[in-house]
Amino acid sequence: MAKITGADKHAKRLKNMAKSSKQIVAALYAAGQEIEIDAEHSITAGSISGKGHVPSRPGQPPNRDTGDLDKNIETTVEAQNPPTVHVTSHMPYSAALEYGTSKMAARPFMRPATEKNRKKVGQKVAAAVRIAVRKG
Repeated sequence: MAKITGADKHAKRLKNMAKSSKQIVAALYAAGQEIEIDAEHSITAGSISGKGHVPSRPGQPPNRDTGDLDKNIETTVEAQNPPTVHVTSHMPYSAALEYGTSKMAARPFMRPATEKNRKKVGQKVAAAVRIAVRKG
């Protein structure tokens, strides 16, 4: 019969890594928040709401008018295995603005915010994973 050595040490390490997953979830949430804030900022920067509202140019983020679009962007994290982060715009017309329609050119705001933060998000989450592995 084979004798296994170090199983207790390995089991303890796995438990410690599971506890550290909270740090990974927190890093994912913080990364999602950065994307959310940039998307919201791209909508509100320099825009005029109400009577003096001027629509944005095709290819540019939408200019804020009612404030509903930027107020309905949300970051959520699902702490499953693996954890995932979602940055979502809940307005019914978000997709039409993001991708355009047959009658209107796209005015993307989510994709540019994601691309702007891609490297920073990757570094932030990778650092949290490295810490979780070291603590394990």
